Amino acid sequence: MSRHTSVQGEPVPDYPRLPPQARRGRVRRITEVGEEVLHRPCRDVADADFGTPELAALIDDLFATLAVAEGAGLAANQIGVDLRLFVWDCTDDDGVRHVGHIVNPVLDELPAAECRLAEVPEGCLSVPGPYRDLARPDRAVVRGQDQDGRPLVIEGTGYFARCLQHESDHLLGGLYLDRLSARTRKSVLPEMGRRREDVLARRAAMTAALTGE
Repeated sequence: MSRHTSVQGEPVPDYPRLPPQARRGRVRRITEVGEEVLHRPCRDVADADFGTPELAALIDDLFATLAVAEGAGLAANQIGVDLRLFVWDCTDDDGVRHVGHIVNPVLDELPAAECRLAEVPEGCLSVPGPYRDLARPDRAVVRGQDQDGRPLVIEGTGYFARCLQHESDHLLGGLYLDRLSARTRKSVLPEMGRRREDVLARRAAMTAALTGE
């Protein structure tokens, strides 16, 4: 059980298991490795789009889709939208739950002295099923804006740092597979083929539970 929850980088005394955005949002299909939208850099969200109902609805849809997929984070191109935006609902190594969104994020390049490499299994909702060990820095800082255009800085450690880096990669057109050795990468897609049907069936069941259908 998490010790507390941080929403948009700020601690809150109480927070529901299902984020309010997920209750409002529409569950979307998650794109999969090989689809073009996942393999090219995303476009910046334009200044005119901040504070609009359309951007708020996209964030709600991301949260709803993340909830049924039982993931830690989800980028806009993972639901087929070519924009620099991702959401997260992730518990770090200290048991702190982090929930939020960031628009047009930029991942800081941190000095090696400020972090260490942690190698743990990593997966991806767009590669349903497989996990592989991957080394990433155990600290991350992303800078961007919230949905209304206000400046936002999010810092994470441990598993939450991994989430921030993973989602930032997505917006640059990258997947965790791209960081694996060629030999390891070759084993992922066959395993995905074997496990994909079960993963998608669980998502369908979770969608039905969320929507009451």
